[in-house]
Amino acid sequence: MPSSTHGICTSGTEVTNISSHGIWLLTSGKELFMSYEDFPWFKDQPVSAIINVEELRKGHFYWPDIDVDLTEAMIESPDRFPLKAQTKSKQRSQTP
Repeated sequence: MPSSTHGICTSGTEVTNISSHGIWLLTSGKELFMSYEDFPWFKDQPVSAIINVEELRKGHFYWPDIDVDLTEAMIESPDRFPLKAQTKSKQRSQTP
C-alpha cells in the first residue's frame, strides 16, 4: 500500500562530477555547472577539498577546505558577479 505523504529529501548537496573543464554540483534536484574559468579557486584543488561542500542555507554553499562560499545565483549567472579573487598562482605571476 503506497504512503499518502512523501518523505523529506535527505540527499543533500553533492559534487557529482569533476572534469578538466569544471565541476558539477547537485542540489535541490538540479545540477549546476561551475567552469574553472568562472570559478578558478577549484582548479588546482584536491578532490577531497572539492567534494567537501556544505549547504549553509538553501542556495548558499561553502567549501571549508578552500574557504570559498557561493550562492546559487552566483553559480547560475557568474557574469552578474564579475569580481573574482585571484588565485595564488595568478598573484605570483603578476608580481614584478
